Amino acid sequence: MSDQAHLLRGMMEQRFIVEPFHETPHRLEETSFARTITLASGKGGVGKSNIALNLAIALAQQDASVCLFDANDGLGNLDLLCGFSCYWNFSHVLSGARELSEIVTEGPCGIHLIPGMSELKELSSYSGKVKDEIYWQLEPIEQSYDYLVIDTGTGLDKNIGKLIAASDISLMVATPEPTSIADTYATLKSLLGEKKQVHLLVNQAESSHQAFSITERLQHTTKVFVHAEVPSVGFLPFDTHVKQAVLQQQPFLEAFPDCPASASILQLSRRLKSLLAQIAPYQSFFPRFRDQQSRKSA
Repeated sequence: MSDQAHLLRGMMEQRFIVEPFHETPHRLEETSFARTITLASGKGGVGKSNIALNLAIALAQQDASVCLFDANDGLGNLDLLCGFSCYWNFSHVLSGARELSEIVTEGPCGIHLIPGMSELKELSSYSGKVKDEIYWQLEPIEQSYDYLVIDTGTGLDKNIGKLIAASDISLMVATPEPTSIADTYATLKSLLGEKKQVHLLVNQAESSHQAFSITERLQHTTKVFVHAEVPSVGFLPFDTHVKQAVLQQQPFLEAFPDCPASASILQLSRRLKSLLAQIAPYQSFFPRFRDQQSRKSA
């Protein structure tokens, strides 16, 4: 545990020496919680965070309320992609310096952003009362939105598997680069070996043929060696407008609404909405994530 983590935990523990705690956290109604979409990747630099941001906006443009969680461990930059920089984040909620509602930031097109959500993994090291207080603040978030979009980290971080297991749909983002394909397979092998359901999304494809070839290769390899299926949700094309939008610190769906990438992200959002409509919700995200954290790490 890092020195910072020890300090945060100590501050939060001290808070509960002097402040009362509500012993019975609020529980949501079974039909009132948001649906969750998690994005992960085998390596960095594949455009995962950009996809998460624009997917959240695409859902919001279809009259949905959306909250975007920046759970990218140590590399969170969704606020920069939006053109601003967040000082307050989830670590300040853990320390007791801020309430969760105080760090929620309004983003483009009416979406809301919660920065620093990678700190969720630290909750397992806190006392029961501290965890109850944090989850007591987190669970009402699910009453306020139709969708939670969660940008996770990369590679074989065990926290990614817990986030994926707790979400309704998870996307593994890969690009045509050989290193991305290799790292995607390694990550899929780990996740699928734990019986976690993941959907494949190819980004920056030069053509539909290239995207299909990559998808087919990864599906065949995982089926033969891991004995698991990896459904595909399609691909996003290589589009120079995406880089332009990043340099402008704007979502490409907002900066270039008629570009090929924007058309594809809108199509992806509709496909995911359709998939979610076929998946019966059985429990809200945060109780599921808490259950995952309570299990012995693999």
